[in-house]
Amino acid sequence: MPAEDVAAYYNQGREQERLTRDSGKLELVRTQEIIQRYLSPPPAAVLDIGGGAGVYALWLARLGYTVHLVDLMALHIEQALQASARQPDHPLASARIGNALQLDFPDGSADVVLLLGPLYHLTERGDRVQALREACRILKPSGLLFAATISRFASLLDGLMRGFLTDARFAELTAQDLTDGQHRNPGQQPGYFTTAYFHYPTEIQAEAADAGFQVEATLAVEGPAGFMPNFDQFWDDQTLRQRLLRLLRIIESDPAIISATGHLLTIGRKP
Repeated sequence: MPAEDVAAYYNQGREQERLTRDSGKLELVRTQEIIQRYLSPPPAAVLDIGGGAGVYALWLARLGYTVHLVDLMALHIEQALQASARQPDHPLASARIGNALQLDFPDGSADVVLLLGPLYHLTERGDRVQALREACRILKPSGLLFAATISRFASLLDGLMRGFLTDARFAELTAQDLTDGQHRNPGQQPGYFTTAYFHYPTEIQAEAADAGFQVEATLAVEGPAGFMPNFDQFWDDQTLRQRLLRLLRIIESDPAIISATGHLLTIGRKP
């Protein structure tokens, strides 16, 4: 089971709607866009490990992929199964409770593995590498990994752009994030997230390589746009939205700015 504070955070039920609000909409669109660049057309077996309430799993099922969802939280599995029932022509192949550190799938059983959440909350490097090794084990040769991590600078940018740094508690947790990547919210202050690890791009690349992957790219998902205080006003204008997406594609892999984002997405391939 996840740590008590992490479980309490996700049992609030907000994950189901997170990607439909505020800059979560940008995270969703950009993550989908990047995944689709690399995916071969269906049929293919996709394992969404730590997939929350199934937003990405359900999307891929609608595209024709065979998708199995695994998550630690019973609430998320319940929400995903309910949503799957609402798309009866493209349901999930399965959805069940499971742990990214020890997956109940045979070797070489997947074409694609999504790790779009577990690495956030594995605060020890050894556990993160173990989760990545499990992903590598269950992939077929040449199978693809998509691994999401939170940028080391996410709290700093959030605090600067949204004014959170006026709170001394937020300033302290930001200083800790910048020092060693260990994010904590001991007072469970709303909006300040929960126990997590925040990565440098080179860290996740090294962890994936240690787990046996050939790293093809690490990309900034939202870039600085994810911290815009007037995001919805910008996003709701179709001209401005497309302008923003075009510019994010230009800077997504630039090492000079890649860490100026909320999330990083690393693409790996099993040899």
